Amino acid sequence: MLRRLINARFELMKFGTVGGIAYIVNLLLFNLLVHFPFSPLDDRPVTGSLIAGIVSILIAYFGNRFWTWRERPRRAMSREIALFFIINGIGIAIASGVLYISRYVLGFESAFADNIAANVIGVGIGTIFRFLSYRIWVFPKALPTAKAVG
Repeated sequence: MLRRLINARFELMKFGTVGGIAYIVNLLLFNLLVHFPFSPLDDRPVTGSLIAGIVSILIAYFGNRFWTWRERPRRAMSREIALFFIINGIGIAIASGVLYISRYVLGFESAFADNIAANVIGVGIGTIFRFLSYRIWVFPKALPTAKAVG
C-alpha cells in the first residue's frame, strides 16, 4: 500500500509538471489570440480557447507518454493517441464551456473574467477529469489479457 502511494505521488508530480508546461502554453497562446492589441480572435474568445487547447494537447501527449507514463506498456500508438485526443477534447470542451457560460450567459466580458473562467475553473475541472482518464484508459498499468475459453 505504501509503495502504491509513493508511486502515485511521483506519477502525480510528473503529470503536474507536464500539465503546468502545457497550461502555460495554453494561457499565453489564448491571451495572444484574444486579449493583446491586434489579436486575431479578439471577438471570438471561445475559438481562441479551442486553438490554445489543441496546441497544449500536443505538448501534454508527448510529455505524458514519454515521461510521466513512459514505463507503462505501449498500445497501438494510433489507439493511444485517439484516446488521448478524445479525452483532451472533452477537457477542452469543459474549459470552453465554462468560458461560454461566463461570457455569454453571465455576461462577464473582461480579460480577467475570461481567464478565470477558461484557465482556472475550466482547466481545473478538466485536469481532474484528464488525470483519472489517462491512468485508466490511455496509459493503463497492464494491457488487458485475453481469457482462455474452455
